[in-house]
Amino acid sequence: MSTAQALRHRLAATLTEDDWLHDNTWRAAIETEPRELFLGPALFQQTGLPESTAWTALRRDSVPTQEWLNLTYRNDSWVTQVDGVLAEEATGPVEGSPSSSSTLPGLVVQMIERAGTTPGDRVLEIGTGTGYSTALLSNVLGARNVTSVEIDPDAAERARNALDTAGHHPTLITNDGLLGAPDGAPYDRLIAACSVRFVPYPWLRQIKPGGTILVTLGGWSFGHGLVRLTVDANGEATGRFLPGYTSFMLARPHDHPPRGRLEFLPGEQRPSRIDPTLLDDWTGRFVGQLAAPSAERFGAGAEQILFDVATGSQARTRPAEHEGWIVEQRGPLKLWDAIEDAIEVWTAAGSPHLREFGLTITRVRQRVWLGTPDGPSWLLPV
Repeated sequence: MSTAQALRHRLAATLTEDDWLHDNTWRAAIETEPRELFLGPALFQQTGLPESTAWTALRRDSVPTQEWLNLTYRNDSWVTQVDGVLAEEATGPVEGSPSSSSTLPGLVVQMIERAGTTPGDRVLEIGTGTGYSTALLSNVLGARNVTSVEIDPDAAERARNALDTAGHHPTLITNDGLLGAPDGAPYDRLIAACSVRFVPYPWLRQIKPGGTILVTLGGWSFGHGLVRLTVDANGEATGRFLPGYTSFMLARPHDHPPRGRLEFLPGEQRPSRIDPTLLDDWTGRFVGQLAAPSAERFGAGAEQILFDVATGSQARTRPAEHEGWIVEQRGPLKLWDAIEDAIEVWTAAGSPHLREFGLTITRVRQRVWLGTPDGPSWLLPV
């Protein structure tokens, strides 16, 4: 057994022990597919502190083979593109945000399993990325049953070459994944490797009745929740959010609009009814995002900042002089008022994890609810 094969087997064993992987069919795929082929000739590593926006390329030919393989078969995500620049094309440090990556293998196989994917299924994957997850799907389902859509032409070409080399020839489409792939519909499962602010309606029309959509809801305040939806014969869907903490990059068409330099202007001040640090909680942040879906969130702890590009509305919190917190708001949208109302509903229910929430999609609206479909709810920005 080669070094790479031994590392694949060790990775599969680790994923099983750590409760990422449960099905021997997918374990065999992890043990077979060469992840090093899909990571390509270079990766990005963050430069300096965690909050830094600078990235430096680590090139495969600059490190010993054993070291590269050890990196490859760790259960880690690796950034392969920053603001459209592939790691192998970088000539120096690159400033910006990740725009494509190789998701940690544990999350890849967990998503496949959580979607209920089994041999015989036809799967639509949104976000080909490096092609590694596409290879795992092709390994088990057969390439003829796998369709994958990637919006970035450079990433798509890179993935196509890797899949060809690995001997997999699924249907690969370079296009906006929010449109799905109607020519190959209907599919049994849709698995999204990006997050969305709302579920695109074309997806619902491309899944068989009784089929599954697995997608992460995200937004401009960095709240994330993984939801599993069952599509009905009317092209509508319902489902619940799943345990754990899953996040993906926002689909590019759902990313926030461009803005200039953030400048906070004076506004109306009053005591805050809630502790702003509740927005640092995974579910609290998601609930706040539901209440103010058009706001970008900055800051942390007691000093939260919210800014709405479209209306210029702003909100900022800070500790009060003696006890409690002060909120200052400006603009037509009272962003903090809406967040307070939502957070109070959530805390009154015992501050449950997102798995106590669900999503119902009809032809005219998408509604996240707490507890049961008849419980408190918030509309998504469709």
